[in-house]
Amino acid sequence: MKSKHLPILLFGLSVGLFLLSGCKETVQDNNLIKRGDFRQTITETGELLTLDNRAIVMPRYGRYWYNMKIIGLVEHGAKVQAGDSLVQFDPTEVKKFIMDRQTQLENEQANLEKMLVQQQNNLNNLQSTLRSEQASFNLRKLTMEYTKFESDRVQEIKRLQFRQAEINFEKVKRRIELTKVMSANDLKIQKIRVAQVEKEIQMAQEVLPQLTLRAPISGIFQVARKRRSRDNLAVGDDVRFGNMVGSVPDLTWMKVETTVNEVDRAKISLGQEVVVRLDALPEIEFKAEVSFISVLCRHYDNNDPRKVFDVEVKLLESDERLKPGMTVSCEFIASDLYEVLYVPNSCLLKEGGRYWVFIPKATGYDKLAVDFHTRNNTHSVISGNIAEGQEVIPVARIMDQE
Repeated sequence: MKSKHLPILLFGLSVGLFLLSGCKETVQDNNLIKRGDFRQTITETGELLTLDNRAIVMPRYGRYWYNMKIIGLVEHGAKVQAGDSLVQFDPTEVKKFIMDRQTQLENEQANLEKMLVQQQNNLNNLQSTLRSEQASFNLRKLTMEYTKFESDRVQEIKRLQFRQAEINFEKVKRRIELTKVMSANDLKIQKIRVAQVEKEIQMAQEVLPQLTLRAPISGIFQVARKRRSRDNLAVGDDVRFGNMVGSVPDLTWMKVETTVNEVDRAKISLGQEVVVRLDALPEIEFKAEVSFISVLCRHYDNNDPRKVFDVEVKLLESDERLKPGMTVSCEFIASDLYEVLYVPNSCLLKEGGRYWVFIPKATGYDKLAVDFHTRNNTHSVISGNIAEGQEVIPVARIMDQE
Protein backbone atom coordinates (compact mmCIF):
# COMPACT_ATOMS: atom_id res chain seq x y z
CA MET A 1 0.00 0.00 0.00
CA LYS A 2 2.78 2.37 0.97
CA SER A 3 4.97 1.45 -1.99
CA LYS A 4 2.08 2.10 -4.38
CA HIS A 5 1.61 5.78 -3.37
CA LEU A 6 5.25 6.67 -2.69
CA PRO A 7 6.08 7.95 -6.23
CA ILE A 8 2.98 10.18 -6.19
CA LEU A 9 3.95 11.68 -2.81
CA LEU A 10 7.52 12.27 -3.96
CA PHE A 11 6.29 13.97 -7.13
CA GLY A 12 3.92 16.24 -5.19
CA LEU A 13 6.65 17.12 -2.69
CA SER A 14 9.05 18.05 -5.48
CA VAL A 15 6.45 20.26 -7.16
CA GLY A 16 5.70 21.98 -3.84
CA LEU A 17 9.39 22.61 -3.18
CA PHE A 18 9.78 23.99 -6.69
CA LEU A 19 6.86 26.40 -6.26
CA LEU A 20 8.07 27.42 -2.81
CA SER A 21 11.54 28.11 -4.10
CA GLY A 22 10.10 30.14 -7.00
CA CYS A 23 8.05 32.28 -4.61
CA LYS A 24 11.04 32.74 -2.36
CA GLU A 25 13.19 33.85 -5.27
CA THR A 26 10.52 36.36 -6.29
CA VAL A 27 10.27 37.80 -2.78
CA GLN A 28 14.00 37.92 -2.40
CA ASP A 29 14.46 39.50 -5.81
CA ASN A 30 12.00 42.28 -4.91
CA ASN A 31 13.47 42.86 -1.43
CA LEU A 32 17.21 42.91 -2.04
CA ILE A 33 19.90 45.45 -1.39
CA LYS A 34 20.95 46.39 -4.90
CA ARG A 35 23.88 48.31 -6.34
CA GLY A 36 23.69 50.50 -9.41
CA ASP A 37 22.81 53.89 -10.80
CA PHE A 38 20.11 55.76 -8.88
CA ARG A 39 17.95 58.66 -9.95
CA GLN A 40 16.94 61.02 -7.15
CA THR A 41 13.45 62.40 -7.62
CA ILE A 42 10.89 64.50 -5.76
CA THR A 43 7.26 63.52 -6.29
CA GLU A 44 4.43 65.95 -5.69
CA THR A 45 0.72 65.91 -6.49
CA GLY A 46 -0.80 68.58 -8.71
CA GLU A 47 -3.72 69.48 -10.96
CA LEU A 48 -3.81 69.76 -14.73
CA LEU A 49 -4.67 73.13 -16.23
CA THR A 50 -4.52 74.56 -19.72
CA LEU A 51 -1.77 76.95 -20.74
CA ASP A 52 -4.25 79.15 -22.57
CA ASN A 53 -7.64 79.56 -20.92
CA ARG A 54 -9.78 82.48 -22.11
CA ALA A 55 -12.51 83.74 -19.80
CA ILE A 56 -15.79 84.86 -21.38
CA VAL A 57 -17.00 87.89 -19.40
CA MET A 58 -20.13 89.92 -20.00
CA PRO A 59 -18.99 93.40 -21.06
CA ARG A 60 -20.69 96.62 -20.05
CA TYR A 61 -22.96 97.64 -22.90
CA GLY A 62 -22.88 101.41 -22.78
CA ARG A 63 -24.44 103.47 -20.00
CA TYR A 64 -27.78 101.74 -19.83
CA TRP A 65 -27.47 97.94 -19.78
CA TYR A 66 -26.01 96.37 -16.65
CA ASN A 67 -27.97 93.10 -16.64
CA MET A 68 -28.73 90.95 -19.66
CA LYS A 69 -30.81 87.81 -20.02
CA ILE A 70 -29.34 84.72 -21.70
CA ILE A 71 -31.51 83.45 -24.58
CA GLY A 72 -28.90 81.16 -26.16
CA LEU A 73 -26.06 79.10 -24.65
CA VAL A 74 -23.74 76.46 -26.06
CA GLU A 75 -23.76 73.15 -24.19
CA HIS A 76 -21.22 72.71 -21.42
CA GLY A 77 -18.21 70.73 -22.65
CA ALA A 78 -18.92 71.27 -26.34
CA LYS A 79 -15.98 71.63 -28.73
CA VAL A 80 -15.86 75.08 -30.33
CA GLN A 81 -13.78 76.81 -32.95
CA ALA A 82 -12.51 80.38 -32.79
CA GLY A 83 -15.36 82.71 -33.78
CA ASP A 84 -18.19 80.33 -32.90
CA SER A 85 -21.19 81.77 -31.07
CA LEU A 86 -21.18 80.84 -27.38
CA VAL A 87 -23.70 83.07 -25.59
CA GLN A 88 -26.61 85.09 -26.94
CA PHE A 89 -28.15 87.85 -24.81
CA ASP A 90 -31.71 89.15 -25.24
CA PRO A 91 -31.70 92.21 -27.58
CA THR A 92 -35.25 93.31 -26.72
CA GLU A 93 -34.26 96.14 -24.36
CA VAL A 94 -31.66 97.45 -26.79
CA LYS A 95 -34.10 97.45 -29.70
CA LYS A 96 -36.72 99.23 -27.59
CA PHE A 97 -34.09 101.80 -26.64
CA ILE A 98 -33.30 102.39 -30.32
CA MET A 99 -36.98 102.90 -31.16
CA ASP A 100 -37.43 105.38 -28.28
CA ARG A 101 -34.33 107.31 -29.27
CA GLN A 102 -35.39 107.44 -32.93
CA THR A 103 -38.67 109.02 -31.85
CA GLN A 104 -36.74 111.45 -29.66
CA LEU A 105 -34.42 112.24 -32.56
CA GLU A 106 -37.36 113.15 -34.78
CA ASN A 107 -38.64 115.50 -32.07
CA GLU A 108 -35.25 117.11 -31.57
CA GLN A 109 -34.76 117.58 -35.31
CA ALA A 110 -38.22 119.16 -35.54
CA ASN A 111 -37.33 121.48 -32.66
CA LEU A 112 -34.13 122.41 -34.47
CA GLU A 113 -35.98 123.32 -37.66
CA LYS A 114 -38.57 125.27 -35.67
CA MET A 115 -35.81 127.14 -33.87
CA LEU A 116 -34.15 128.09 -37.13
CA VAL A 117 -37.41 129.54 -38.46
CA GLN A 118 -38.15 131.44 -35.23
CA GLN A 119 -34.66 132.88 -35.08
CA GLN A 120 -34.89 134.03 -38.68
CA ASN A 121 -38.28 135.68 -38.02
CA ASN A 122 -36.96 137.42 -34.90
CA LEU A 123 -33.95 138.65 -36.82
CA ASN A 124 -36.15 139.95 -39.64
CA ASN A 125 -38.34 141.83 -37.16
CA LEU A 126 -35.29 143.36 -35.50
CA GLN A 127 -33.88 144.35 -38.88
CA SER A 128 -37.19 146.08 -39.68
CA THR A 129 -37.12 147.85 -36.32
CA LEU A 130 -33.53 148.87 -36.98
CA ARG A 131 -34.44 150.42 -40.31
CA SER A 132 -37.31 152.30 -38.71
CA GLU A 133 -35.10 153.65 -35.92
CA GLN A 134 -32.42 154.57 -38.43
CA ALA A 135 -34.94 156.58 -40.44
CA SER A 136 -36.15 158.31 -37.29
CA PHE A 137 -32.53 159.02 -36.37
CA ASN A 138 -31.79 160.55 -39.77
CA LEU A 139 -34.97 162.64 -39.66
CA ARG A 140 -34.12 164.06 -36.22
CA LYS A 141 -30.66 164.83 -37.44
CA LEU A 142 -31.96 166.89 -40.41
CA THR A 143 -34.54 168.61 -38.26
CA MET A 144 -31.86 169.65 -35.79
CA GLU A 145 -29.80 171.20 -38.60
CA TYR A 146 -32.77 173.25 -39.87
CA THR A 147 -33.40 174.73 -36.42
CA LYS A 148 -30.00 176.34 -35.92
CA PHE A 149 -31.56 179.78 -36.46
CA GLU A 150 -34.43 179.06 -34.09
CA SER A 151 -34.49 180.09 -30.47
CA ASP A 152 -32.31 178.37 -27.98
CA ARG A 153 -35.29 176.68 -26.43
CA VAL A 154 -36.41 175.17 -29.71
CA GLN A 155 -32.85 174.12 -30.53
CA GLU A 156 -32.54 172.39 -27.16
CA ILE A 157 -35.77 170.48 -27.76
CA LYS A 158 -34.57 169.34 -31.18
CA ARG A 159 -31.20 168.23 -29.75
CA LEU A 160 -32.96 166.17 -27.08
CA GLN A 161 -35.22 164.58 -29.67
CA PHE A 162 -32.17 163.78 -31.80
CA ARG A 163 -30.41 162.28 -28.79
CA GLN A 164 -33.43 160.10 -28.04
CA ALA A 165 -33.51 158.86 -31.64
CA GLU A 166 -29.77 158.10 -31.49
CA ILE A 167 -30.19 156.11 -28.26
CA ASN A 168 -33.07 154.09 -29.71
CA PHE A 169 -31.09 153.42 -32.86
CA GLU A 170 -28.03 152.15 -30.91
CA LYS A 171 -30.29 150.13 -28.64
CA VAL A 172 -31.81 148.24 -31.57
CA LYS A 173 -28.36 147.60 -33.00
CA ARG A 174 -27.22 146.12 -29.68
CA ARG A 175 -30.38 143.99 -29.49
CA ILE A 176 -29.64 142.60 -32.94
CA GLU A 177 -26.05 141.69 -31.99
CA LEU A 178 -27.18 140.14 -28.69
CA THR A 179 -29.97 138.23 -30.41
CA LYS A 180 -27.49 136.82 -32.91
CA VAL A 181 -25.23 135.59 -30.07
CA MET A 182 -28.13 134.09 -28.10
CA SER A 183 -29.57 132.46 -31.20
CA ALA A 184 -26.20 130.97 -32.06
CA ASN A 185 -25.89 129.51 -28.55
CA ASP A 186 -29.45 128.14 -28.58
CA LEU A 187 -28.82 126.66 -31.99
CA LYS A 188 -25.58 125.08 -30.78
CA ILE A 189 -27.32 123.53 -27.75
CA GLN A 190 -30.11 122.12 -29.91
CA LYS A 191 -27.61 120.67 -32.38
CA ILE A 192 -25.79 119.04 -29.45
CA ARG A 193 -29.06 117.47 -28.34
CA VAL A 194 -29.63 116.09 -31.83
CA ALA A 195 -26.06 114.81 -32.06
CA GLN A 196 -26.33 113.22 -28.60
CA VAL A 197 -29.46 111.29 -29.55
CA GLU A 198 -27.85 110.25 -32.85
CA LYS A 199 -24.79 109.05 -30.92
CA GLU A 200 -26.93 107.03 -28.51
CA ILE A 201 -28.74 105.40 -31.44
CA GLN A 202 -25.41 104.55 -33.08
CA MET A 203 -24.07 103.19 -29.78
CA ALA A 204 -27.14 100.99 -29.31
CA GLN A 205 -26.90 99.72 -32.89
CA GLU A 206 -23.26 98.80 -32.28
CA VAL A 207 -24.30 96.92 -29.12
CA LEU A 208 -26.65 94.57 -31.00
CA PRO A 209 -23.92 92.42 -32.64
CA GLN A 210 -21.96 92.48 -29.37
CA LEU A 211 -24.81 90.67 -27.63
CA THR A 212 -23.45 87.51 -29.23
CA LEU A 213 -20.32 86.42 -27.35
CA ARG A 214 -17.97 84.38 -29.53
CA ALA A 215 -15.11 81.98 -28.84
CA PRO A 216 -11.75 83.81 -28.85
CA ILE A 217 -9.88 80.54 -29.47
CA SER A 218 -10.64 76.94 -30.35
CA GLY A 219 -11.17 74.58 -27.43
CA ILE A 220 -13.84 73.30 -25.05
CA PHE A 221 -16.57 75.62 -23.78
CA GLN A 222 -17.07 75.52 -20.03
CA VAL A 223 -20.22 77.18 -18.68
CA ALA A 224 -19.66 79.31 -15.58
CA ARG A 225 -21.47 78.63 -12.33
CA LYS A 226 -23.91 80.87 -10.47
CA ARG A 227 -22.51 82.47 -7.34
CA ARG A 228 -25.26 81.41 -4.98
CA SER A 229 -26.51 78.01 -6.11
CA ARG A 230 -23.23 76.93 -7.77
CA ASP A 231 -25.30 75.49 -10.63
CA ASN A 232 -24.23 76.16 -14.19
CA LEU A 233 -25.73 79.16 -15.93
CA ALA A 234 -28.69 78.35 -18.15
CA VAL A 235 -30.97 79.98 -20.70
CA GLY A 236 -33.22 82.50 -18.95
CA ASP A 237 -30.67 83.53 -16.31
CA ASP A 238 -29.71 87.19 -15.86
CA VAL A 239 -26.03 88.10 -15.90
CA ARG A 240 -24.52 91.31 -14.56
CA PHE A 241 -21.72 93.06 -16.40
CA GLY A 242 -18.27 91.95 -15.32
CA ASN A 243 -19.44 88.45 -14.36
CA MET A 244 -17.98 85.43 -16.14
CA VAL A 245 -20.37 83.40 -18.25
CA GLY A 246 -17.87 80.74 -19.27
CA SER A 247 -14.36 79.97 -20.46
CA VAL A 248 -12.64 78.32 -23.39
CA PRO A 249 -9.51 76.37 -22.48
CA ASP A 250 -7.21 75.32 -25.30
CA LEU A 251 -6.52 71.63 -24.67
CA THR A 252 -3.57 71.49 -27.03
CA TRP A 253 -1.00 72.37 -24.37
CA MET A 254 -1.33 71.74 -20.66
CA LYS A 255 0.44 72.64 -17.44
CA VAL A 256 0.40 71.40 -13.86
CA GLU A 257 0.03 73.59 -10.79
CA THR A 258 1.74 71.97 -7.82
CA THR A 259 3.88 72.79 -4.78
CA VAL A 260 7.33 71.86 -3.54
CA ASN A 261 8.29 71.63 0.13
CA GLU A 262 10.69 74.32 1.34
CA VAL A 263 13.23 71.58 2.15
CA ASP A 264 13.30 70.52 -1.51
CA ARG A 265 13.25 74.03 -3.01
CA ALA A 266 17.00 74.06 -3.65
CA LYS A 267 16.65 70.89 -5.74
CA ILE A 268 14.23 72.53 -8.19
CA SER A 269 15.22 74.87 -11.04
CA LEU A 270 13.64 76.33 -14.17
CA GLY A 271 13.79 73.99 -17.14
CA GLN A 272 14.32 70.97 -14.91
CA GLU A 273 13.09 67.64 -16.28
CA VAL A 274 9.81 66.36 -14.84
CA VAL A 275 7.87 63.14 -15.42
CA VAL A 276 4.09 63.60 -15.15
CA ARG A 277 1.72 60.68 -14.55
CA LEU A 278 -2.07 60.73 -14.46
CA ASP A 279 -3.60 59.18 -11.36
CA ALA A 280 -6.10 57.57 -13.73
CA LEU A 281 -3.29 56.17 -15.95
CA PRO A 282 -0.24 55.82 -13.68
CA GLU A 283 1.63 53.55 -16.09
CA ILE A 284 1.87 56.26 -18.77
CA GLU A 285 4.60 58.91 -18.50
CA PHE A 286 4.46 62.40 -20.01
CA LYS A 287 7.57 64.52 -20.47
CA ALA A 288 7.50 67.98 -18.89
CA GLU A 289 9.71 70.71 -17.46
CA VAL A 290 9.57 73.32 -14.70
CA SER A 291 8.29 76.61 -16.15
CA PHE A 292 7.68 78.71 -13.03
CA ILE A 293 8.80 78.80 -9.37
CA SER A 294 7.27 81.31 -6.97
CA VAL A 295 9.59 83.67 -5.13
CA LEU A 296 7.60 83.62 -1.89
CA CYS A 297 6.99 80.71 0.45
CA ARG A 298 3.55 80.08 1.97
CA HIS A 299 1.66 77.68 4.24
CA TYR A 300 0.26 74.70 2.39
CA ASP A 301 -3.21 75.52 3.76
CA ASN A 302 -4.89 76.75 6.93
CA ASN A 303 -4.76 73.30 8.54
CA ASP A 304 -1.27 72.35 7.39
CA PRO A 305 1.74 74.26 8.76
CA ARG A 306 4.10 73.00 6.07
CA LYS A 307 5.87 75.71 4.06
CA VAL A 308 5.77 75.26 0.30
CA PHE A 309 6.62 77.06 -2.93
CA ASP A 310 4.15 77.21 -5.82
CA VAL A 311 5.51 75.57 -8.96
CA GLU A 312 4.18 75.28 -12.50
CA VAL A 313 5.19 72.42 -14.78
CA LYS A 314 4.71 72.67 -18.54
CA LEU A 315 4.02 69.47 -20.47
CA LEU A 316 6.17 69.07 -23.57
CA GLU A 317 3.74 66.84 -25.45
CA SER A 318 0.09 67.11 -26.36
CA ASP A 319 -2.29 64.25 -25.66
CA GLU A 320 -6.10 64.02 -25.84
CA ARG A 321 -6.10 62.03 -22.59
CA LEU A 322 -4.95 65.12 -20.69
CA LYS A 323 -7.97 67.05 -19.42
CA PRO A 324 -8.19 70.14 -17.15
CA GLY A 325 -8.84 69.33 -13.50
CA MET A 326 -7.31 65.83 -13.55
CA THR A 327 -5.03 64.90 -10.65
CA VAL A 328 -1.45 64.06 -11.57
CA SER A 329 1.85 63.28 -9.90
CA CYS A 330 4.97 65.22 -10.84
CA GLU A 331 8.28 63.43 -10.48
CA PHE A 332 11.03 66.06 -10.46
CA ILE A 333 14.37 64.64 -11.62
CA ALA A 334 16.74 66.13 -9.01
CA SER A 335 20.01 64.28 -9.60
CA ASP A 336 21.61 61.04 -10.78
CA LEU A 337 23.86 58.92 -8.50
CA TYR A 338 26.15 56.17 -9.71
CA GLU A 339 27.16 52.83 -8.17
CA VAL A 340 25.27 53.21 -4.89
CA LEU A 341 23.38 50.77 -2.67
CA TYR A 342 19.62 51.14 -2.47
CA VAL A 343 16.59 49.31 -1.07
CA PRO A 344 12.82 49.57 -1.56
CA ASN A 345 11.25 52.29 0.54
CA SER A 346 8.94 49.69 2.07
CA CYS A 347 11.97 47.96 3.61
CA LEU A 348 13.41 51.03 5.36
CA LEU A 349 12.23 52.12 8.82
CA LYS A 350 12.81 55.51 10.40
CA GLU A 351 12.74 55.26 14.18
CA GLY A 352 14.32 57.31 16.94
CA GLY A 353 15.97 59.64 14.48
CA ARG A 354 17.77 56.75 12.74
CA TYR A 355 17.11 54.45 9.80
CA TRP A 356 16.90 50.65 10.05
CA VAL A 357 16.67 47.60 7.81
CA PHE A 358 15.68 44.09 8.83
CA ILE A 359 17.95 41.23 7.70
CA PRO A 360 16.40 37.73 7.87
CA LYS A 361 18.26 34.91 9.65
CA ALA A 362 17.56 31.26 10.46
CA THR A 363 15.33 32.18 13.38
CA GLY A 364 13.85 35.68 13.19
CA TYR A 365 15.76 38.71 11.89
CA ASP A 366 18.49 41.23 12.73
CA LYS A 367 17.64 44.95 13.05
CA LEU A 368 20.53 46.77 11.40
CA ALA A 369 21.17 50.55 11.56
CA VAL A 370 22.10 52.18 8.24
CA ASP A 371 22.91 55.65 6.94
CA PHE A 372 20.22 57.25 4.78
CA HIS A 373 21.25 59.52 1.90
CA THR A 374 18.31 60.20 -0.42
CA ARG A 375 15.27 58.59 -1.97
CA ASN A 376 12.85 58.66 -4.87
CA ASN A 377 9.28 57.43 -5.07
CA THR A 378 10.30 53.73 -4.97
CA HIS A 379 13.79 53.29 -3.45
CA SER A 380 16.18 54.82 -0.91
CA VAL A 381 19.98 55.13 -1.07
CA ILE A 382 21.67 53.77 2.09
CA SER A 383 25.12 52.78 3.31
CA GLY A 384 26.63 51.01 6.31
CA ASN A 385 27.39 47.44 7.33
CA ILE A 386 25.47 46.02 4.38
CA ALA A 387 26.33 44.38 1.09
CA GLU A 388 24.87 44.02 -2.37
CA GLY A 389 22.47 41.11 -2.70
CA GLN A 390 21.42 40.94 0.96
CA GLU A 391 17.76 40.22 1.50
CA VAL A 392 15.71 42.70 3.57
CA ILE A 393 12.28 42.25 5.10
CA PRO A 394 9.46 44.77 4.44
CA VAL A 395 8.67 46.89 7.49
CA ALA A 396 4.96 46.03 7.23
CA ARG A 397 5.71 42.32 7.68
CA ILE A 398 7.76 43.03 10.81
CA MET A 399 4.94 45.13 12.26
CA ASP A 400 2.41 42.40 11.55
CA GLN A 401 4.54 39.86 13.41
CA GLU A 402 4.84 42.12 16.44
